[in-house]
Amino acid sequence: MPQEVTVKLFRTAVVAGALALAGISNAPAQTPPAKSRAELLTAARAIMDSARFASFVTVDEQGQPQSRIVDPFAADSDFTIWIGTNPRSRKVAQVQKSSRVALSYFDQARLRYVTLLGRAEVVTDDEAKRKYFKPEWAAFYPDRARDYVLVRVRPERLELISESDGIGFTDVVTWRPPAVTFD
Repeated sequence: MPQEVTVKLFRTAVVAGALALAGISNAPAQTPPAKSRAELLTAARAIMDSARFASFVTVDEQGQPQSRIVDPFAADSDFTIWIGTNPRSRKVAQVQKSSRVALSYFDQARLRYVTLLGRAEVVTDDEAKRKYFKPEWAAFYPDRARDYVLVRVRPERLELISESDGIGFTDVVTWRPPAVTFD
């Protein structure tokens, strides 16, 4: 779907929601047809793969969210996400204090996004570190045994919007996106 059509659909949903919120009864507060869990997960994976980078949000020592751009690996079959990093980074210390994290992926070309909420843990296992390493990172981690760890994010919930896939707000008044929960 061309970008201008997507923007027009988004504006229509925003206007419809605003009119409905204002109590104007003839407001076309329509929601798209519900998608199955499989359809939502397929769309989410496509968005995550096309975005490449994500914003990784942790909670700092004062309880404030801290966001940074990361280059995560493609989601595993169960949507577990792996992120490589320096063991002395703030994100590692923050994950060790509070495992609650969020990853947000944005596909700018198609104006769609996924936010994944989950629990993170630091992984130092040598086999996992060999599996989840990108050759272009070699200069950043000259001593991979000492300078490289992984953060594994196990998903609890994801939300997404992808008008091009027919996935819009489930409620045009509150802008609630469709969501998938994980066990």
